[in-house]
Amino acid sequence: MSGMYDDQQKSDYKQLEGIWFKLRAVEKNNSLTSNWSLRMQFIESHMLLIAASGKGWITVDGRYYELRAGSAYVCTPGQLVEASMKDLGERGLYIVRFDVFEQPQLPAKQEHNYPLGRNMRFPITGEVVISSMIVISALCEAMAKSMRSDNDIQRLRGQIEFYELVYSLLRDGRRLLDNNSEADLERAKTYIEQHYREDLTIEQLAKEAGVSSRHFIRLFKQRYGCSAIEYLSRYRIGQAQELMRPHHDYQLKDISSYVGYQDEVYFRRKFKQITGTPPAAFMRNARQKIVAFHANMIGILLALNITPHAAPEDHPWVEYYRRKYDTSSVLSLAKDDVVKIEQIRSMSPDFIVGLESFTSLDMQKTLNGITSTYFLPWEHDWRMHMRLIAEKLGKTAEAEVWLDRYERKAAAVREQTKNILYNERLLIVRISQKNISVLANRSLGEVFYDDLHMLPAREVNRDINDQHLTQEELAQTDADRLLLIVDEDAQSQAAWQDLKQSAFWGKMRPIRNNRIDYLPPYPWTEYTAFTQELILDEVLKLWRNRA
Repeated sequence: MSGMYDDQQKSDYKQLEGIWFKLRAVEKNNSLTSNWSLRMQFIESHMLLIAASGKGWITVDGRYYELRAGSAYVCTPGQLVEASMKDLGERGLYIVRFDVFEQPQLPAKQEHNYPLGRNMRFPITGEVVISSMIVISALCEAMAKSMRSDNDIQRLRGQIEFYELVYSLLRDGRRLLDNNSEADLERAKTYIEQHYREDLTIEQLAKEAGVSSRHFIRLFKQRYGCSAIEYLSRYRIGQAQELMRPHHDYQLKDISSYVGYQDEVYFRRKFKQITGTPPAAFMRNARQKIVAFHANMIGILLALNITPHAAPEDHPWVEYYRRKYDTSSVLSLAKDDVVKIEQIRSMSPDFIVGLESFTSLDMQKTLNGITSTYFLPWEHDWRMHMRLIAEKLGKTAEAEVWLDRYERKAAAVREQTKNILYNERLLIVRISQKNISVLANRSLGEVFYDDLHMLPAREVNRDINDQHLTQEELAQTDADRLLLIVDEDAQSQAAWQDLKQSAFWGKMRPIRNNRIDYLPPYPWTEYTAFTQELILDEVLKLWRNRA
């Protein structure tokens, strides 16, 4: 979409007030560096892909888009992105990484009470069709040259040139929007997240979505499982919770005002309604030092709004939750048990949580000598895991509020996937080392088969926790769709290549009908409350537009 409508322009420029940008890096790929690809990953910073020539594709949160010469694509932090380009030619592809921050305009006497420099989203996302690739290419070349310089003044020039690029992008147009309700609702939801401190009304949000107020109310609740005003309240309280963490020192009345509640009494009531606990109790509990002795405890604690004070350093998706939570003060626990015990002892924790099956009796006794502990029985499902941990930590009310919200979200997603998949059968498979494992229980399968009521393929035996298939058995599947996870180690990758080159691969119905989708192994194979909800958030992004 080239150009913008006047009302969209005004909205964009209004959002730009108080926003500033920081260029991180500029990279160019052309025919001299062969084809280019980006492995599936959660991106840490904003990423701008500018295709001066060549052709390719990009998937963002499971949705497929074409990367076309003469266009740019804006990706935001936390999105799951994979991309590829070929036939790049001399002009090639530019990859620009940058950050976006907000600095609120506050009265001088109150500035010490408020956080400044909060991470923000770029005002537009998705595809932008560029009016003059010559101008944009020249800017990218100049930026790259400036950023390579050892001269501070020259590098500053690179930042100035980046602002020129930002200006050109905003001038050339907002993201390419489909004429459907999903895009309209996503735009309204983003508007809530960017303007949550303001007094928003249904009329404003409906106007942002481009639909009538009555239609907006129905569509929003159908899409997200809650009303727009409820989503606004949840988002405000979520922002308040971050400001109530121990590393901040804000007064409750200032936090209340900052997130959009001028009446502190009303804020306290709303906080308890949404979280299940009063603000004072939340702040008191937030000061507790909780140790996640095993990696699986992290996802349970995060769902309970607890960032662990210590957690295993080798947790495979540690980088993902670092981008979602402030973990600068989290102690990384060593693999060696002796070192780990000394680390825990030195921090004087209030509580240690872990898994009973993976903790020897001697280790349990040692940890009990340091502080209160709870070792979770692994045989229970993730909901019971959450309830048991919550009970031990005095957060039962928070757990029940979270679980109720999860069920409502699952119901909303279930209703929409029913219309997308039309009773198609699904097979979820993980290639790990030499095994082709069926994920049915204590895994993704519980979300898809139990919570979303999707039909499992005939091969799925839900009475078996560790079910494996041969290549021949996989080839004979009656599944209409295949969701595939391949571990990243060399043996798993070799098994994956062997499967693709086998005579059985092309015979599978999902392959013939282009009904196969991929997920990275982490965080999707974690079995925790946090990950189960993350799956719900990604389901519609995975299959909408690919039905």
